[in-house]
Amino acid sequence: MNSIIPETELILNPNGSVYHLQLLPENIAPNVIIVGDPGRVEVVSSFFDTVDLKIQNREFVTHAGTVNGKRIMVISSGIGTDNIDILINELDAAVNIDLKTRIIKDTHTSLNIVRIGTSGALQHDIPVDSFVVSSHGLGFDGLLNYYADLGRINENELSAAFIEQTKWDKNLPYPYCIKGSETLINKVAFDLKKGVTATAPGFYGPQGRKLRLSPWVEDFNQDLTNFSFGEYRITNFEMETSALYGLGGLLGHQTCTICAIIANRVIKQYSQNHHLAIEKLIQLVLKRLTT
Repeated sequence: MNSIIPETELILNPNGSVYHLQLLPENIAPNVIIVGDPGRVEVVSSFFDTVDLKIQNREFVTHAGTVNGKRIMVISSGIGTDNIDILINELDAAVNIDLKTRIIKDTHTSLNIVRIGTSGALQHDIPVDSFVVSSHGLGFDGLLNYYADLGRINENELSAAFIEQTKWDKNLPYPYCIKGSETLINKVAFDLKKGVTATAPGFYGPQGRKLRLSPWVEDFNQDLTNFSFGEYRITNFEMETSALYGLGGLLGHQTCTICAIIANRVIKQYSQNHHLAIEKLIQLVLKRLTT
């Protein structure tokens, strides 16, 4: 028999909604789009056929409605895997825990969760303003190392190859590697360029950028570009996918990340109009997710 989850572990608001997202179970749509920028939520929902819910708390902004007659919602996560930890756990709690009794439900609900993000390419042949879908999330952030059962979903051979080829510093977090949902990827991104997405716990040093501080390895990005394992290579760098894929995998949700490439880190090129590329990606995902 499932035990009651204490108030200190599952914090709810006075109206019974999950703490940070401020969402009730009836607010959760089966199709969820995640964006980092709170301002981008309004852009996504502008393409909905109807919008009937708007909630905001801190960086977590939610709009819900319908597209092609199907229920859908868009939520901003803010930047980083720590925010994804909050977002995915609270979404899951809203649908898989009875918030009144605080007991895990016997019947599991699986959500379709698509992250629409921006990213920097790590290969010469990936142009700015193109789209890349993440076959895997390769996490340098350490988040999933705090959860039991990581070994159940981790691509151990890929992680081991990465550690060996890059001579990974043993003082850094274990680089876990999790597959996205093949079902969801095949539905919304079947014709897009695919590759491993590296997820960093920061924007500057962890992604090899140098301003007044030097990164721990001067040629780290070149190591990522050179890495290969069978058919896999690292295509791009961002800050959320590893946590999304890891938590989604452990909790039984379908997850997919598609990024608009706004910069190519290898040839040092930046998009001249990435907002247009992002809008095209949003419309593509909405159409495919609801068809």
